[in-house]
Amino acid sequence: QVHLVESGGGLVQTGGSLRLSCAASGSTLMSYAMGWFRQSPGTKREFVAAISVSGITTHYSDSVKGRFTISRDNAKTTMTLQMNSLNPEDTAVYYCAAAQSDYVPLLEWEYDVWGQGTQVTVSS
Repeated sequence: QVHLVESGGGLVQTGGSLRLSCAASGSTLMSYAMGWFRQSPGTKREFVAAISVSGITTHYSDSVKGRFTISRDNAKTTMTLQMNSLNPEDTAVYYCAAAQSDYVPLLEWEYDVWGQGTQVTVSS
């Protein structure tokens, strides 16, 4: 089974950028649609972005559309989330997830494998 590990989180000022990565081990990601979710203290985990197996189709939440970009490499072993124009509302633990799906899942329960999360903190 695929195992996911996120990296790239940290502390950034408002307006700054971060690039999150999700690396797979145990298997390639060739048959997995991928997604990013985030969770702030006291809130439910929420959808951020997702990408299809081919990488052609992407979806974003309204709160990050135009600021975040999800991508995956050709070898299908790494997924990234480029986050620009960050604001304090983006502060959360960010999780990558994988789903054996031929469409782009948007709901948490549709994902089969999860990483451990990486903290993103945006200071004002």
